[in-house]
Amino acid sequence: MTQQFSYQQAFARNIGWVTPAEQSVLRGKRIAIAGMGGVGGVHLLTLARLGVGAFHIADFDRFDIANFNRQVGATVSTLGQPKVDVLAEMARDVNPELRLTRFPEGVDSRNLAAFFDSVDLYVDGLDFFAFGARQATFAACARLGIPAITAAPLGMGAAVLNFLPGGMTFEEYFGWGELPDQEKALRFLVGLAPAGLHGGYLVDPSSINLQEQRGPSTIMGCQLCAGAAATEALKILLNRGEILAAPRGYQFDAYRNKLVRTWRPGGNRHPLQRLALMLARRRRPGAQS
Repeated sequence: MTQQFSYQQAFARNIGWVTPAEQSVLRGKRIAIAGMGGVGGVHLLTLARLGVGAFHIADFDRFDIANFNRQVGATVSTLGQPKVDVLAEMARDVNPELRLTRFPEGVDSRNLAAFFDSVDLYVDGLDFFAFGARQATFAACARLGIPAITAAPLGMGAAVLNFLPGGMTFEEYFGWGELPDQEKALRFLVGLAPAGLHGGYLVDPSSINLQEQRGPSTIMGCQLCAGAAATEALKILLNRGEILAAPRGYQFDAYRNKLVRTWRPGGNRHPLQRLALMLARRRRPGAQS
């Protein structure tokens, strides 16, 4: 016997941590997520289970076997399928009433206006090395007054930064400008996690190569990111609780059992960040000793 879907029954166990009125507010919100891979896919499913009612989702990629260790949509049965389609169906299995718009070409200057149309919040799910798309999406959020969250899976933990309307922007924090991609990668990595909790237990440093745009990942990091980002989303959308916004952020590392709040006025222009960047440049492959 098939039980009929009921929004109120499906998300009743949220009540207590949110009020019925707040749950109704979440049902009326629309979130944009670019990237349906490691963090983006689990962001979507987590926020769908929170009861958010509408999404714009973007990804041009298809699942392959290299995604199996961390991407919730990657299975034998989905090999070769578009990520945006697989995750859309998974989210609709959670809530068949979802108002969901797909952007199967990913995000770029041609569709940013549509991607952010009537959106209440942006959650970054792009690949670490998607510099152009990330720069464009966060710039659009700053221009349109849309709050934006990035939660990075680093090791077996998560580093979280919020960018709120009227506050410090992504560009002001990271200082990418027109820099080469390798320098953007260094600035992104160092800026995301000033505490650097994840670095001490990396057993094979050669697995990270910014020049070749590759690095290790874990499902634990991706799932911790989704929990953290969804919590930030709840606070932003319901306007309740403490919201740390850039240049403030935090990093939680489950392997080291540590939580550190960070504060870097000026972002990567801060003296400690400039020192960390200098050391990172010296350690990268091909650097002069």
